Amino acid sequence: MEAERTLRAEDLTQLAELAAQLRVDSIRCSTRAGSGHPTSSLSAADLLAVLMSRHLRYDWADPRGRANDHLIFSKGHASPLLYAVFKAAGAITDQELVETYRQFGSRLQGHPTPALPWVDVATGSLGQGLPVGVGIALAGRYLDRLPFRVWVLCGDSEMAEGSVWEALDKAGHYGLHNLTAIVDVNRFGQRGPTELEWDLDTYRRRVEAFGCQALVVDGHDLVAVDEALGRARQATGPTVVLARTVKGRGVPEIENQPGWHGKQLEPEMAERAVDALGGVRQIRVATPRPDPAPSATTPTGQPPVLPRYDRGAKVATRNAYGDALRAVGSRPDVVALDGEVSDSTRADRFAEAHSDRYFEMFISEQQMVAAAVGLQVRGYRPFASTFAAFFSRAYDFVRMAAVSRADIALAGSHAGVEIGADGPSQMGLEDLAAMRAVQGSTVLYPSDAVSCVALVAQMVDRRGVTYLRTTRGGYPVLYDNDDTFPVGGSKLLRGGDDDHVALIGAGVTVHNCLAAADELAREGINARVIDLYSVKPLDRERLIEAVRVTGGRLVVVEDHYPEGGLGSAVLESLADVAEPLRVAHLAVRGLPTSGKPAQLMDEAGIGVSAIVAAARASTAQRG
Repeated sequence: MEAERTLRAEDLTQLAELAAQLRVDSIRCSTRAGSGHPTSSLSAADLLAVLMSRHLRYDWADPRGRANDHLIFSKGHASPLLYAVFKAAGAITDQELVETYRQFGSRLQGHPTPALPWVDVATGSLGQGLPVGVGIALAGRYLDRLPFRVWVLCGDSEMAEGSVWEALDKAGHYGLHNLTAIVDVNRFGQRGPTELEWDLDTYRRRVEAFGCQALVVDGHDLVAVDEALGRARQATGPTVVLARTVKGRGVPEIENQPGWHGKQLEPEMAERAVDALGGVRQIRVATPRPDPAPSATTPTGQPPVLPRYDRGAKVATRNAYGDALRAVGSRPDVVALDGEVSDSTRADRFAEAHSDRYFEMFISEQQMVAAAVGLQVRGYRPFASTFAAFFSRAYDFVRMAAVSRADIALAGSHAGVEIGADGPSQMGLEDLAAMRAVQGSTVLYPSDAVSCVALVAQMVDRRGVTYLRTTRGGYPVLYDNDDTFPVGGSKLLRGGDDDHVALIGAGVTVHNCLAAADELAREGINARVIDLYSVKPLDRERLIEAVRVTGGRLVVVEDHYPEGGLGSAVLESLADVAEPLRVAHLAVRGLPTSGKPAQLMDEAGIGVSAIVAAARASTAQRG
């Protein structure tokens, strides 16, 4: 239902009182904490008072209710305001707000996180809330087909972020009438005036150029704000409320003054400010309730019929990824996104089979990852793919996905020098290090089609950020279709009790290790070959066994820069092993060029001849 009536005099009085409470509580909690961003909260208090009282349809007792609207504070530093809203809704107590904000062990952290059930995603890295909101709105319009709305509070400083405009572009492209951004244009950023200050007309023209409707208002005029939010609900496309506000509003000593960003009011000033705002209040607001939604149905799709491959057949793991993704798409909660390279990542195979659950993000990698995070908020299992190198553009979104405890699957193709003639701009050579560094992540790098399929099947229900690295070229299938590949495991492809050296690879280098082992065998050197398809978590027990059998003679080979990749993972895993190690680490140490894959691997020192030479050197002193 819409707001039941136009604003009356008593409504305006109540809204003004609520806005004053939100300001007072923002001051109280930040002053008590000794840190925070009260001025950024004061400017948006009127906007939130109207939104929560009149337009936000939310059941606070059921934060996971399917019909609830979504409220995202993209300007996460305004957390005092958000938590003050939670208090006004009765979700938290005044004591928790004032006494625990920003304290060790508190769920009211400096920037919002899903430690609170009313927070969908972590924010605070600016420019991310609106892109995530696009993902949630995509789910609402195209998958859930429910009338909930996504409200995103943005700061004017973050309007300088390209990711905001990626979000508005995709919102316009997909016609997300269920998405409203509210921009708190308070003119001041952290170090001074923002880029456009109060130039609302330029903001308006930019918003409209991206296919969104701009609604320009005085952000302290309660009637105007109410009318704008009401119009947003009736819009046929995405809306952006551009609200001219004053930073520090309500506190004369600091209103519209530079130098107050991120600074709490000292106790005496805070006391004067609270008095000026009419003192402490304990107003409770009855937020409009959403209409009941149909009960969620448990996905009942057919069990996936996973692709099978003949041993020895040459199949690129990127092809196996596409085949497996199409197969797991039999589950109706699986969705896929790509950054306009689906014919290379092979995500197009999912798009052909399940077009209603495929979202093209074009060349907008930040928006792609953010949309995946938003889709998983609504319970979907998103797979997002692009070239491994291009995930670096979206790395902050991947990092923040982990802070949000989001469950997303990422697939990076065209990794390493193996891709060949395209050259170094297209070669993912840092991705393993980057993804390993993400808190709680899983990093997988299959060497053949069978293992790739098995790993994709496990990614569907894997918690956290899971990254799969795939290979461009076709390589022989090494395993039988019924073999298992548990995350955290590895495969011993060659090995015995009298091995002299262990050759350790992942992905394409496993094949080079096998060829090197054959050559070494002709020289009387027994080499075991380990496929570390699970880079994180790593199979430590397999490595310790290799150290024991070979006397610590290991050759680690990776198509990646030496920092942070497979070699680092192996050495970190064995750091506390008492036995002596003789580790040769072969990795891409120079800047690659164009060429044939074999040429480039040889030039990088990760080809067969280099592995053989390293193994010979390692075993030259054996007794």
